[in-house]
Parts: sequence; C-alpha cells; structure tokens
Amino acid sequence: MRLLKFFCWSVIAVFCALVLSVSGAFLYLSPTLPSVDALRSIELQIPLRVYSSDGKLIAEFGEMRRSPIAFADIPADFTSALLAAEDDNFANHYGVDLTSLMRAATQLLKTGQIQSGGSTITMQVAKNFFLTSERSFSRKITEILLALQIERELSKNEILELYVNKIYLGHRAYGIEAAAQVYYGKSIRDLSLSQLATIAGLPKAPSAFNPLTNPTRAKERRDWILGRMHRLGRIDQARYEAALAEPVDASYHVATPEVSAPYVAEMARAEMVGRYGSDAYTQGFNVTTTVPSDLQVMANKALRDGLIDYDQRHGYRGPESRLPGMTRETWQAELSKQGLRGGLEPAIVTQVEKSGILVLTRRGNEEAVSWDSMKWARPFLNTNSLGPRPQQPADVVQVGDLIRVQRQDDDSLRFVQLPSAQSALVSLDPQNGAIRALVGGFSFEQSNYNRAVQAKRQPGSSFKPFIYSAALDNGYTASSLVNDAPIVFVDDYMDQVWRPKNDNNTFLGPIRLREALYKSRNLVSIRLLQAMGIENTLSYIERFGFNRQDLPRNLSLALGTANLTPMEIATGWTAFANGGHKVQPYLIQRIDNRHGDPLFIANPPTVPNAAKPEVPPPVNEEGVMSTAEAAPEQLPDAPEPATAERILDERTAYIMTSMLQDVIKRGTGRRAMALGRTDLAGKTGTTNESKDSWFSGYNADYVTTVWAGFDQPESLGRNEYGGTVALPIWMSYMGAALKDKPSHAPAEPDGILTLRVDPHSGRAAAPGTPDAYFELFKSEDSPPPMNELDPGMGAPNSPLPADESAPIDLF
Repeated sequence: MRLLKFFCWSVIAVFCALVLSVSGAFLYLSPTLPSVDALRSIELQIPLRVYSSDGKLIAEFGEMRRSPIAFADIPADFTSALLAAEDDNFANHYGVDLTSLMRAATQLLKTGQIQSGGSTITMQVAKNFFLTSERSFSRKITEILLALQIERELSKNEILELYVNKIYLGHRAYGIEAAAQVYYGKSIRDLSLSQLATIAGLPKAPSAFNPLTNPTRAKERRDWILGRMHRLGRIDQARYEAALAEPVDASYHVATPEVSAPYVAEMARAEMVGRYGSDAYTQGFNVTTTVPSDLQVMANKALRDGLIDYDQRHGYRGPESRLPGMTRETWQAELSKQGLRGGLEPAIVTQVEKSGILVLTRRGNEEAVSWDSMKWARPFLNTNSLGPRPQQPADVVQVGDLIRVQRQDDDSLRFVQLPSAQSALVSLDPQNGAIRALVGGFSFEQSNYNRAVQAKRQPGSSFKPFIYSAALDNGYTASSLVNDAPIVFVDDYMDQVWRPKNDNNTFLGPIRLREALYKSRNLVSIRLLQAMGIENTLSYIERFGFNRQDLPRNLSLALGTANLTPMEIATGWTAFANGGHKVQPYLIQRIDNRHGDPLFIANPPTVPNAAKPEVPPPVNEEGVMSTAEAAPEQLPDAPEPATAERILDERTAYIMTSMLQDVIKRGTGRRAMALGRTDLAGKTGTTNESKDSWFSGYNADYVTTVWAGFDQPESLGRNEYGGTVALPIWMSYMGAALKDKPSHAPAEPDGILTLRVDPHSGRAAAPGTPDAYFELFKSEDSPPPMNELDPGMGAPNSPLPADESAPIDLF
C-alpha cells in the first residue's frame, strides 16, 4: 500500500512538474513568439517574370522557383500522400502529436542525440515561417508553442496550404506546384498518383529522395508512401498496384522561355531592380514589355543570318578545337560542356566522306552535314584575303574537329562557324518610342554586352540626315546647290592638314542637296556644317536627344564621328518618321503584382493623332495572361498621354523623308528596293577603313537601326560597307515585319509646294526648260524663277557660294 501511494504521488509530482515546466516555458517564451496573424497575410517569395507584349515568357529571375497554389487546387491524392508520409494524424491533433513526441524522446534517451523531431505539419509550418533549422530544446519548445497558437487561429486547410507552398523540394523548387513543373513539366493537378507520391516523399529529405539525383531511393520512398496510403484506406488495391508498376519518370524541366530575347530580359531586370531593389526578385512581379514576340523572332533571325553571311564571305578560321583519337563517350562529355551560341550547336566530326561529313551532336546521334553547305569554307588568311576553294570535305575538316552546325527548319544541319564580328538591332515605334525589337549581339550566352544600348560607335554617314535637317531649317532647300569640290583645312598651331574626301575620291562640282545626300557626298556635308556654324548646328542636333558632350566640336561632325549607340541613333531618327516629334524609348509597358493587379502602366508622351498603345492584359500568379480579367472597365483609368514635344518643323521632316527615300530608290541603299515597297526611307553609314557598318531606316510604323562591326574596332574588309553588312540585316527584319502591311509613309503636311526646278541653277524652271525636275519646298522657301537668277552659281537662300573651293582654315 505504501509503495502504491509513493508511486501515485510520484506520478502526480512528475505531472505537476511537467505542467509547471510547460507553463514556465510558455510564460518565458510567449513575449517573444511572433504573431500568428502574420501568416494570414504572408507573401511567399515568387520570382520576377518578364513577358513579351503578347504574353509569352521571355525570362524568369530569382533564386526560388515558386508558383503558389490554393488549397482548393491541391489534388486529394496528393493530400493523402503527404499526410501518409508526414502526419497521418493531422486531422485530429491540435498542432502537437504526443505519440510522435514520445517516440522522438525515446530515441533521444537511447542515443543521446535528437534523431527525429516528432514534428507535425503544423509544427513544420511554425518552423518554416518563423524559426531557424537549429536543433535545440528551446527552439523545439518554441515550435510547439507556435504550433498550438497556429492551430487555434488557422483552419486545417489554411495550415496545409501554407505548408505545401513553402516547403523546399529540391532543384530550387519551393512548393508543390513548382516541384511538379521542375520534375514533370506539368501542373500538380495533372500528375499521376505515382508522381504525386514521389513529390510527397521529398519534404523529409529533398536530396536523398530526389527522383533526378537518387531515383532508386526516390522509388523506395514513393513505394513506402503508396503502401501507407493503402494501409490507411486512402487508395484501393488496384490503384496501389498500378502506381507501384509505374517507373520513376522524372526529368529536369525549367521554365523555358517561349521567345528568345535575353538582351530585352536583362534590360527589364535592370529597370525592375532600379525601381524595387532586391524585392524585384522575390515579390512575384510580372513585367510585360513592349516587344511583340513575332518581331523579336524576326530580329533574332535577321541579325544572326546577316552575321553568318558576312562571316562566310571571309572564310573559315578552323575548328574551335581538335579532339582526335577519343572515344565516343569522351566526345559526348565534351559536347555537354559546350552550349548553344546564337542558335548554333556544337558538334564533333566523326566521319569524313566525299558527299559530306557525319557529326556527333548533343542529342547523342550521328547526323549528316552535306558537302554543299561546306563549299563556302575557303581558308581565312586575313580580312581581305582567302585561301583556295575546297574541293572536298577533307579539305575543310578532319575527324575529331569540334565545329558548329545550324539546324534548319527540316532538321537538317548546315556547316557554319561562330561569327567573329558582332551586330546590334533596335526597332522603335516612332509614335511613342516603344521598343518593338532589340538584339544586342549574336549570342547573349557568348557575351551579355548589349551593343544596342552600350556600344558607342561612330555612325558615319547615317548621321548626315541631322546635318541636312539643320540645313533645311537654315535657309537651304532640297534643290540648293553646294559645291562638291576638294577642300583643305590647316591647323596653324599643330602643323596639321586635313584633306577630307569622298568615299570614291571623286568630286562632282555643284550638286543639289537631295543628290548629295543619296550619293553621300562628304564634302557637301562639311560645307553645310561650316556655313551654318558648329555651335549653332550642335544646338540644333541636341534637340534629337543627343548629349552635346558626345558630339565633336569640329567639322568632322558632318562625317559622323560622334560616338553614339544604335539606340541613340534610332531615337533621333524617329523625329523624321513621326513628323518632327521627340519620343523617348521605353521597354516596360506594364507591371503587375503577384495577384495580377497593375502597379504600373506606361503612358508615354505620344505623337498627336497616333494610335493609343494597347494595354496588355494582366498576368496571374501562374504566369498566364488572363484575358478574362482584361475587360476595359476593369483596367485603371489612364489619363490621355502627353503630347510628344515638337522639335522639328513637320515640313522639314517630310522633305527629309522624301530625300531619304531617294537613298533607297537611287542611292547607297538601293538594295532595299528588293523589298518592293514605296514607303521606305533610310541611310547607310560606313566609317574609316570600314570599321563600322550602319543602316538606319523607317516607314511610319517602325524606325530600325542596325550596326555591325568588331567589338575591338578593326576593318570589316575593303569591300564591306553599310550597304553590304548592315543593310541586308535591316532588309531581312523590315521585310518580315512589314510583310502584308500596306504602305504607310508619313502624311504630307500643309505648307508644302511641289515645283519644277532647273537642274543647273536650283531656280524654278521656265516653261520648256530641259531636264527640269519636280522638287518639294516649304511654301516660304520656294525658289525664285529663272528670270530672277543672279549672276553666278550660288544656291538660293544659301550663305555658301557654289564655286567656293579654296582652302579654308578650320581653326
């Protein structure tokens, strides 16, 4: 009896001690416990996603791949699998499972170490959201107390939703929806029972039970979970056996961009970081750019094909490396280290035959490359010299060569090499500055240097339209005569002499401004600038958005020696295309938060009467364009856009467009006539020694600038010009972009006169004047008739006498 009383009192004492300990711990720790209310408004980290204007994924940025899912969307089979694996008593306990805790305590007493935490799903929620992974008694007690609080304030469904969206499941996947996408490339709602059980097995040890890195252990864990589900009555025998029979079929899936625009993506990322700092990567922003996917695809293809064509004109530089005498496995391992570069695949030559070669590709197959696609590969000697034409494939490659191939639409392979030259393309909407396509180089993987916005190069003659525009606003007309004759400038202080010349080293004498522009006569541009004055001209050109510090303060400005980016040139040219207004280029059309609510919608200054830019629909939490939510009445009321600043007389812009159309009809851009359009205007540009090749051109829909050259300036070749390198790229893009679109040239403004002009004097032609031609004039600048012709050959309204050819001091 005494022993029984002792035992009872001992039990009571231990129980009281436990109660007092728990109470004391609660009183001690409760002031430091976080508020469970925070879980109701918790915002999980979601990556930044960038989309094209038509809703196609361009890129995703962020350490965590996560797509939150609502409880209602969690498959019932997954819930059963998860509870069977982690907490089969979840529906009945109040946050703490005493049985599991006693089991964990027993393991601790036996081994002296914490083997398992005995944690319920609720306790794991407490740990994942509020605590660290430290293993200590104080943290465990805090975890228990938090679990009890969570159970009092949240429903079981809310707790489970928090858990499945927070847990780490390997390969940067956080949450079950992200895991389903990473391992199976499908939504969690579309997975089989076997696949659901595989994912349910990951929370315990994402590495150990990973179906990619440890498929054997993943299968063991899956089968164990399926067995638990069967024993608990969650699935019947038939489903159990069918799921067991399925193989572990996981493979690595990532959010593959639907359109390749890495330079655009990087620009959007940088702008978002500038707006939101590091939160840009975690707050689930969805960014819609101004770039339509179809135009970007056209720009990518045009630039890559143009560079490859240029590169092949200058011969084959040999394989990237030679790997003879190796096994197929070694070759395959080497190929796995090589990535795509501008769509060009690495391949290793395995066999050389008369009709072509066989190559091992990253697919693991041997594929044929025809001899016809190799005939271009004359040996490269230098930029201007090639070796003899190859007579057979063996003259070009040998077994073990690591080369590049280009996969064609019919899946055949073409023999190519990575171009050593680079290029950039920018296409803008002249009505509001929206970027419609942008490519910053041949391959972002090869170099993330964005030449479209970072490379400052000399634009050459593609800068001349700004000089001619200044002339048209300073008393000159398109028919004004300026002398295309030799001129010498002397610097008395430095004993230097500058003798500028035309490209072909010829001189045409007095020449109309229109003809001088489409023939790109350097000496006419210099005389215009000299007559107008450098400072006055610089002030005029600044209106187009150029930084005065980037413009040289000497007459070489007339030849395009300023250092400017393709984006700056394209932006300046928009004023000619839109009737004289200044627009600013912009990339981000819309920013939505994780719920699809708009945080920002672009409303840029716009040319009057231009079509208002369409507001793209929002993107929901799963990264899908939601057309149902895009009803106009649901979008925020945006004010009418501000009117773009007028920087140019619209008549000047119209006459410049007419003159630049002649560049294509009869000048250095004649190749573009092959597009069969009448609404195109543009200008080539080539710098000294052909180090830079340019073409800028437009209609009323798009202004597009293309640059090509080497990153470290060197000659593109003695026969390479703006019309041979940049223009074909421009034509390829604009031809595709404007296909099936009607002609759309800027409309003729009021105040324009069309008069017949005498070709020898620039005056209004008398009836019967031979060779007279029609010319455009501003109404106040119409030339006087022939009978009022002053002696000499001076151009009307021009401060320069046309016979001026004497040397002039520049300084």
